[in-house]
Amino acid sequence: MTGCLLHGPCIAPGAGLRYQDGVSLPPNFTLLQVVPELETGGAEQTTIDVARAVVAAGGRALVASQGGRMEAALAAAGGELVRLPMHSKNPLVMLKTARALRQVIRERGVSLVHVRSRAPAFPALWAARAEGLPTVATYHGIYVAKGRAKRWYNAVMTRVDRVIANSDYTRDHVLAEHGIAPERVVAIPRGVDLTRFDPARVAPERVEALRRAWGLAAAGEGPLVFLLAGRLTPIKGHETIIAAAAQLKGEGRDLRVIFAGDDQGRTTFRQSLEAAVRAGGLEGEVRLVGHCDDMPAAFLAADVALLPTLVPESFGRAAVEPQVMGRPVIASDHGGTTETVLPGQTGWLAAPGDIDAWVRAMAAAADLGREGLPALGRTARERATRLYANDTMCAATLAVYEQLLKAREARE
Repeated sequence: MTGCLLHGPCIAPGAGLRYQDGVSLPPNFTLLQVVPELETGGAEQTTIDVARAVVAAGGRALVASQGGRMEAALAAAGGELVRLPMHSKNPLVMLKTARALRQVIRERGVSLVHVRSRAPAFPALWAARAEGLPTVATYHGIYVAKGRAKRWYNAVMTRVDRVIANSDYTRDHVLAEHGIAPERVVAIPRGVDLTRFDPARVAPERVEALRRAWGLAAAGEGPLVFLLAGRLTPIKGHETIIAAAAQLKGEGRDLRVIFAGDDQGRTTFRQSLEAAVRAGGLEGEVRLVGHCDDMPAAFLAADVALLPTLVPESFGRAAVEPQVMGRPVIASDHGGTTETVLPGQTGWLAAPGDIDAWVRAMAAAADLGREGLPALGRTARERATRLYANDTMCAATLAVYEQLLKAREARE
């Protein structure tokens, strides 16, 4: 392989199914990925991305999950849903699920099991071990443990043959938290679909439709637009942005802030945000627009993307996707975003929860305006497409599969 992994051994190509960068998988390769649901999120999207890559290489891609709104995307990628209650933490349900997975493994000739969340990892790894299959786990988040029981629960993600961390930050956390051998943990940054997230492929009509729906002026007109794309939850930092917007309005700056994301049942929190907007007199400046299906157009409808998370993001896809679309980003100065955002070159970093720091960063973007921001956007796009291409992530992941399968073959 031609060096896709940030950490870990390189892998020589072999015979069998082919992907890119010399990655080779055995004939009749069948992957079983396990994820609780297919609703929305980075773990779910990466599951579909890898399924697509396996199918492109000539293999079969199964996903055990309860399912959700992304089922159609999985089918379009050539993957197949195995509907099971993978979200359940009930021990009896887990045991029943493990038995069902063993049957799937046998009947479908599964070659390798890849788990992407803790609860479903228990039945999936039990089934994989019982059938003698190689196992992989991806750390999609930073799991914090305050006691032995939680640390034991989190450690299920390390009871595999290889752990994939979605950033250097996550890899450092895994090594420090669990004390496993460094060679068992590889860092593979999440990827972005450069076909979907391509400014040249987004028709202006899509952008204008969103701006109209959001109550904005036509593209290039009216105040600058700041977009916070993400579900409505306290850890995403919406309250920081509302407070910053109020202060910026008090300074005489005319800006628009869009919160694009649903509350996923957190109606009380959404109502608290709406109340904060009213209390700050920001009904015209800050708008909660709900879930958005067309994120490429959404980033083009904005001038600057925001990622004000209060808890460190393990990677922060929401900071990379807008950069791929040529938009600079203001992100919290912690976690994986410190690897993906270059202050002064592709955006700004601000202390999480520090309202004054966010005011300064947003003011700096506003001062550049539509004349100066595109230069940062061009740099952001060049760097992000080079480092975080979806094909690069998929090739590196398939290379991990190749290595484990060859190691198993050598033992046999």
